[in-house]
Amino acid sequence: MTAWARAGRRNWTAFLLALAAREQPQATLLALQILFRQEVGARLFTVMTFDAPTGLSQRVHSSHPEEYPVSGVKPLSRGLWSRTVIDERKTFVANSIEAIAEVFPDHELIGSLGCESVVNLPVVFADAVIGTVNCLEVRGYYTPERIAKVEGLAPFAAMALIVAFVDRVGRAHPARRQKPALAKDARP
Repeated sequence: MTAWARAGRRNWTAFLLALAAREQPQATLLALQILFRQEVGARLFTVMTFDAPTGLSQRVHSSHPEEYPVSGVKPLSRGLWSRTVIDERKTFVANSIEAIAEVFPDHELIGSLGCESVVNLPVVFADAVIGTVNCLEVRGYYTPERIAKVEGLAPFAAMALIVAFVDRVGRAHPARRQKPALAKDARP
């Protein structure tokens, strides 16, 4: 068994434990951040949801909540990034701050955090892009080998975004359901 396969098993177990945690979606999204940082590397890590019918996206997790807060919704800007990630469902990579500046208006903030490369992984579920995982690092960081690792983590990302959607639409989480009170003489 390769080291990568062993790491995958270990990370899968840790991720499943996060899915079982009461604090959702935070526990699962944090586990996703830890996984991506361990396996690929990311100084800045964010997760965005995307709702195709409305064209709205929302940041649901951030490793840097002061600079990139979890926030309200915003419309998706159309351009090279959206064509690549949303329309074509391909991973977007920019390995210089100049390339980042072509698609992200917040490139100065990105650079101020020591980040000059980005990889945006489209997360697909039920034949639709439901969000992105966004990793940022130093210039030239996202090599073909690292991009392959990012893409290999897509199942973890899909599960984490599904958890975020379940939370957002307000479906009943088992942890949030009230347990019925047992009569004093009730026995298990």
